[in-house]
Amino acid sequence: MRRVLGVLLAVCTAALTFAGAGTARAATHTPVIFVHGYTGNASNWVTAEALFAAAGYSGDELYAYDYNWAQSNRTSAAGLAAYVNQVRQRTGASKVDIVNHSMGGLVTDWYVKQLGGTASVAHVASLAGANHGTTYAGACLIYPSCQEMYPGSSFIATVTSGDETPGPTRFATWYSPCDGIIIPYTSTALSGAANNYVACQTHLGYLTDAAVLSQVRAFLAT
Repeated sequence: MRRVLGVLLAVCTAALTFAGAGTARAATHTPVIFVHGYTGNASNWVTAEALFAAAGYSGDELYAYDYNWAQSNRTSAAGLAAYVNQVRQRTGASKVDIVNHSMGGLVTDWYVKQLGGTASVAHVASLAGANHGTTYAGACLIYPSCQEMYPGSSFIATVTSGDETPGPTRFATWYSPCDGIIIPYTSTALSGAANNYVACQTHLGYLTDAAVLSQVRAFLAT
């Protein structure tokens, strides 16, 4: 009898432990993937991740995609597609949200429009995204990424053709005349997106702007 009771106790304990683990892993938010820009890396998003964590996001809901910014944005977009699938498999989420900055806008746009990303992305938030290119890229045309980022490139023509905000994915952008890197600064705005004019913010300033990042977080909650 003592042995039977011991077995039952062990089974009950295991069941409770499993249930507890399931509760701990249950996602309260759609996982967020941050995508950096030209010369950037995953560390660009430290402030954003801290702000999102303070608002209740867990470590399993925040990810930063790191890629070689010098390579073709097509290659980086294919890597983003694979990364999104990895995050979805890890979290069990059907979709992710993407927050990008600068050239990360082009990487995201190519993934969403050309690689079928609309099926896996709920929201796209673009901070100073080079969505229609920037003449500033003329200073780094030795890199494929900058050749593609220059206004009038075949890459820009392809990624901006047709519907700029396709499918069920919701888009929002933040752009400012004080940007200084995205030229013209209106290049960030996307037709069909919620385009947010920021009175004065520098290109890198968005990465630590608590007010804008809070707006981004609120947008992802819609």
